[in-house]
Amino acid sequence: MVISFFQKSASPGLRSKPTLKPTGRASEVATRARPTRATIADFIFPVGVLFRKSEKESRPGKAGKSEFDIINDWEPEPLVRPVDGKHRGLNAPVTKNQIAQHITVNNVKCLNFATHNYLGLVNHQEIEEIAVAAVRKYGIGSCGPRGFFGTVDVHLDLEERLAQFMRTEAAVVYSYGFSTIASAIPAYAKRGDICFVDEAVHFSIQKGLAASRSHIKYFRHNDMMHLEQLMNEQAVLDRKNPRKAAKTRKFLIVEGLYYKTGDLCPLPEIVGLKKRHKVRLFIDESVSFGTLGDTGRGVTDYYNIPIEEIDLIMSSMECSLASIGGFCVGTTFVVEHQVLSGSGYCFSASLPPLLTVAATTALNLIDRSPELIKELNEKCDQLHRLLHKSETVGKYFRISGCRLSPVKHLFPLELKPETEPELQEIVDLCLQGGVALTVPSFHPEDVNCRTPSIRLTVNSKLEPQDLSKCLSLLEKCINAVLKPTSTRSL
Repeated sequence: MVISFFQKSASPGLRSKPTLKPTGRASEVATRARPTRATIADFIFPVGVLFRKSEKESRPGKAGKSEFDIINDWEPEPLVRPVDGKHRGLNAPVTKNQIAQHITVNNVKCLNFATHNYLGLVNHQEIEEIAVAAVRKYGIGSCGPRGFFGTVDVHLDLEERLAQFMRTEAAVVYSYGFSTIASAIPAYAKRGDICFVDEAVHFSIQKGLAASRSHIKYFRHNDMMHLEQLMNEQAVLDRKNPRKAAKTRKFLIVEGLYYKTGDLCPLPEIVGLKKRHKVRLFIDESVSFGTLGDTGRGVTDYYNIPIEEIDLIMSSMECSLASIGGFCVGTTFVVEHQVLSGSGYCFSASLPPLLTVAATTALNLIDRSPELIKELNEKCDQLHRLLHKSETVGKYFRISGCRLSPVKHLFPLELKPETEPELQEIVDLCLQGGVALTVPSFHPEDVNCRTPSIRLTVNSKLEPQDLSKCLSLLEKCINAVLKPTSTRSL
């Protein structure tokens, strides 16, 4: 009786299933209301057969290759591109002595028109003595990033000295010149931002732009009309979507003196466009720092433009400062952001103390000896005039580089498949004759302004007669290679 009571009072869902199978009309109703396993199987089985059939049809038959044969025949692509055995990288010239007025290349003593030791400070005695003393005091390396016990007192001294010299609020020092530029740009520019960039910028700027994931708008080299056109087009888009424009930051990135061309940026026009369109201006002064202006402060010193007009100045210390590394200067608000956002600052070992004190000493030499810049400018101007007076050079090349630039490029007037080998042959002949020049090489991912050229770099240790000798030999080598009737010998 108790069991019967609970069975009757239980909910329908909890009652035990009846043991009797319904028949007739009751069976039909039960089947419609609750499909049985057989009904579900009747539906799934033909679908499975169709899929099985299509799978068999997609597989190769007996005449096709087996899975084992396909795997056995697979040949992976090479991890790196095939390299020509005659590539310059595999046959690099070997230098022996210190780099100054002369350089010994492959046992040949040459006049140095190949390196970026603009002020000739690489083997300066005072710098060497202080660097040796730093090794005895600090050891060789710093053994850690700046934020992880890699900051040494000399790093702070150099940053303070750079800020004083450039007349800015703050400075930050990196351990490698390339990573300085490539880290500083993505520290500020992010996805969705817009960067207006000169198409002739060097590779480290390009990598910084790629890391930023910003929208890049290249303008033609030093073409301010094209830059203004791009900015006006963007202004039209901003007016159509003001909400998006309010969240989009805009940057303008140029070089003071362009590494790839030697040209000087038209800073007054650039600053005017910056103010008109409200963009942030970044300048890379790796070449112009220590070479332009009465005091060597770079392109702002040359044009006598207040440095406050520039939002961020970046530079390598591997040219005029005769060391390794790089720096950024600007306002404290802007520069200190890199302490936590600059990848090269946060994650790379800091600049070794011996190289830090070397850069500080070189900076002090520049500050107390402005005649170093004047002497370099005179040599640059003299070579500039000699190149433009040369009929041989003008017949085959376009001379690129401003009057005071220590970097000059000779771009061929006619480009052919054999142009670069011919330029290298000219440089090799000059090397045999006692003058070291270079043909710039480009990284495969460097996509902008890859025109081959002969590059001449000037340093202050060269004498006037050295410049004349360089031009005379260069003319002979050009005729030896490019003249159809030449014997290609000196």
